Amino acid sequence: MGAAQYRDRRLERGPPEAVLDRVEAFDEHWGGLVLPPAPTYNGGPKTFCPDTPEAAPSDGWWFWAGDQRAAVPYAFMIGPRGEFGLGTSWWVPLHASVGGWVESVALAHHAAMWAKQITKVTGEDVDALELGSRAASVGRGTSASPGRLRRTDGLRPYGAGFGAW
Repeated sequence: MGAAQYRDRRLERGPPEAVLDRVEAFDEHWGGLVLPPAPTYNGGPKTFCPDTPEAAPSDGWWFWAGDQRAAVPYAFMIGPRGEFGLGTSWWVPLHASVGGWVESVALAHHAAMWAKQITKVTGEDVDALELGSRAASVGRGTSASPGRLRRTDGLRPYGAGFGAW
């Protein structure tokens, strides 16, 4: 039953029904998902489980996204437009969507498990990267697998050997 079982009690606290619809949709889609530790924000939320919406300090309503992994002076929240972020006395959006946050955490977790080296590049150094240089090592299909990408550099394809978190 999830978040829907608390709808009447939550309506008494003043959020519009449309906001409660958002909470219930979040719970149906993401509720119970256990995330791998994020590389920042003290590991991020552990489990998605929404709570009662609150009026955001600026505009609209936000709601708690789930349990934190550590005691921190902020909460992981879902913002008025569905963005994922930190709620304190002000709103700090971290990602434009919950799905985007989940993908970024999954990618960071996967990279940390499989990469031989991870280098963080910032500022002007980003412009100096030659991102097209690996294109020569990734070919487009073969007669055995038309239209599929194949690796020719001996690295595992994304997802190979990647089990449940």
